[in-house]
Amino acid sequence: MEEKKVISELKEKFTDRIKETTSDFGDDTVTIDRDFLAELVQFLKQKPYEYTMLLDITCVDYLGREPRFEMVYHLLSLSAKHRLRIKVPLSEKNLSIESMSSIWKNANWLEREVYDMFGVRFYGHPDLRRLFMYDGFEGFPLRKDYPLRKSQPRIKLRK
Repeated sequence: MEEKKVISELKEKFTDRIKETTSDFGDDTVTIDRDFLAELVQFLKQKPYEYTMLLDITCVDYLGREPRFEMVYHLLSLSAKHRLRIKVPLSEKNLSIESMSSIWKNANWLEREVYDMFGVRFYGHPDLRRLFMYDGFEGFPLRKDYPLRKSQPRIKLRK
């Protein structure tokens, strides 16, 4: 499959910052280092690309591989009707990345979900706390090494 124009232009402009690119199944993917994420998305939000919509943020756990985790950002350009996926590998030893909530408001909840389920810390996030699990919950349930039958501490019922 032929790479889209945006991928080739990004590779040309940011030669030393783009680690890998793919164009599989209609989605273009760019893999970068964590310190380049904010700069890249700010660039992509501007004309001519206009990736103004953040569709989703998620994390993938590749247990047994280093780096173990991979942050995945799905962007949409409404004007070009084109999706772009950005991947950022993260080591288990330094499981943190810059928050995108100052760039996209919906990143606030999406980052809280990733924090709650995988334990990724987003520095600069305005309110990083659990979203689905209660405050006393131990561990991160979507990690591949999370025990299926783990007992959790009980919390007191409110009266």
